[in-house]
Amino acid sequence: MITRRNTLASFAVAAALALSGGAAFAEAPESFKVGYQKSASILVIARKQELLEKRLAELGVDKVEWVEFQFGPPLLEALGSGAVDIGFVGDAPPIFAQAAGANLVYVASTPSVFSGILVPEDSETKEIADLEGKRVALAKGSSSHNFTVQALKVGGLGFDAIQPSYLAPADAAAAFASGAVDAWTVWDPYLALAEQRHGARLLATSETDPALQSNSFYLANRSFAEAHPDVVDAALQEIAAATRWGAAHRDDLAEISAQATGVDLAAQKVAVNRYEIAVYPITEETLAKQQAIADAFFELGLIPKAIDVTAYAWGEKPNI
Repeated sequence: MITRRNTLASFAVAAALALSGGAAFAEAPESFKVGYQKSASILVIARKQELLEKRLAELGVDKVEWVEFQFGPPLLEALGSGAVDIGFVGDAPPIFAQAAGANLVYVASTPSVFSGILVPEDSETKEIADLEGKRVALAKGSSSHNFTVQALKVGGLGFDAIQPSYLAPADAAAAFASGAVDAWTVWDPYLALAEQRHGARLLATSETDPALQSNSFYLANRSFAEAHPDVVDAALQEIAAATRWGAAHRDDLAEISAQATGVDLAAQKVAVNRYEIAVYPITEETLAKQQAIADAFFELGLIPKAIDVTAYAWGEKPNI
């Protein structure tokens, strides 16, 4: 029996074959699993507007599943194992995952959200060099891990100069508020919220030095991306559409993000207005920047072996 789904899938496969010069794709998967964090506002938009559901149905994908994570490392663990097919994280998680042999590929990049190191308003810590010997909260293996490494370097310190307290953002927020840690490295909207709730002071930010600016990434499970490049490309096109919408409707983006995260709207408005909302294909320059981070992590003993970031670049260029 020929169903509407089969007919749509047949047309989609034919179109994909034409665009790919005849290369055959595997049969459409029944579901497409997206790993996301509530702070990833663009994916929150894509989910709310059902962009992926509508587009991937045209390729024969019955269902899009959204799997929530609090931060990057556990998301990439799921991505590498195939528990999710695509996900969005900061710059450091892919490096730790790659060092562990994770089965994933970089498929697109974005400028990272605003990040920084916070200290209490009345702290005697006035500059990065003053962090020596201090307890600094950060999420291990997350973008805040790399931000801390790079900020300390800018301040003339090594990572071993501090006492890292490895805490997820929610736990770090509590530790910072109680005084259990001296400083906290984190990203927006947690950063903006701490500024507003606790009068926290920014010691260093992603705007204070070019070395502290970074990228975030969309990554896919390698096996899935190789078997279904058409699905990954279509998903990225819809994510790009959500990105353009978010860039043009920042107040709406803040409201939707506030509803999703429970973070105060005022903090969300600060967050969405202090970073570039865009998405790009992976470039040699982007990979080179990731390679520099990977090399630094290896030299510091944060990863067990040297890695080649380019070996984890997707072989396709998305139409975004």
